[in-house]
Amino acid sequence: MINRRHLIATGAAAAVAGCGQADRPLYSADAHVADYPTVQGVEAMARMVEERTGGRQRVKIFAGAQLGSERDTLELTVFGALDLNRVNLAPLNSIANETIVPSLPFLFSSIDHMRASLDGAPGQTILDALRPHGLVGLCFYDSGARSFYNTRHPINEPDDIRGMKIRVQNSDLYVGMVEALGANPTPMALGEVYQGLVQGVIDGAENNWPSYESARHFEAAQYYSLTRHVMAPEILVMSKHRWDRLSGEDQAIFQQAARDSVPVMRELWDARVADSRERVLASGVEANEIGDIAAFSNLMEGVWDRFVVTDVQRRLVEDIRNLGGAA
Repeated sequence: MINRRHLIATGAAAAVAGCGQADRPLYSADAHVADYPTVQGVEAMARMVEERTGGRQRVKIFAGAQLGSERDTLELTVFGALDLNRVNLAPLNSIANETIVPSLPFLFSSIDHMRASLDGAPGQTILDALRPHGLVGLCFYDSGARSFYNTRHPINEPDDIRGMKIRVQNSDLYVGMVEALGANPTPMALGEVYQGLVQGVIDGAENNWPSYESARHFEAAQYYSLTRHVMAPEILVMSKHRWDRLSGEDQAIFQQAARDSVPVMRELWDARVADSRERVLASGVEANEIGDIAAFSNLMEGVWDRFVVTDVQRRLVEDIRNLGGAA
């Protein structure tokens, strides 16, 4: 049985000694359940690595937060006790501020724009920014487009959300975004949202179609308004301690296998989004498009000014916007 204590003990020893791990697979963590597209994406990468190295390198995946929360496992990965980790961008924001950029509200004009940006030079800049902090960024996985849902009425313009109590992740960026819309941000664990909606502790929340469906939030909040305000990706990283012990050949194999796993994950993600949307709409949920998205995005100037503070971040924003304009 592998647990956090075991990882700290064996991983720390190997990180110091620089050896002792050749006879075991690389350990990979994911907070999502085993059939989630990110987990299946890493599984695809693992199969490619094993095949391309003739079984010399193997990956064992611990899904469903078996090894702890994303923040806990990220610490283990930096420390070298955990080899690979699929995490949300939010825990990385305090490590490398370049990772804040893809989470900026209304940055991406579409899923295609987001994917082109992360597959291109802006994405590579963000991945490279992790190396000085003990992590090697391998690839980005999708996390969908987030939209608002609530218990009261459809949201068509900012005034419709004004004054609502909206659950957000424990993130200063998300708090600032909701405040800019005139609503009251309420940081809350995802597992508490359903009860919060039922009891009226909160009026609404924001998330993608699969999370809205799988967490059963659509049963309590039946108005889903397609603001698509954030399209932040998720990211697969390797501990730099482990990366540095790989041969140049194996480093190249891991890097290419990670990239080759992205279209596999995206195909699974797109299918899951379509299935979740169909299930939710069949239940009677009222979903509405936003006629004037600029009415929302124009309120974000102060939020961007607060979180885009370095020249590198500004160049990333400019490069991403240029890609959107070219599309």
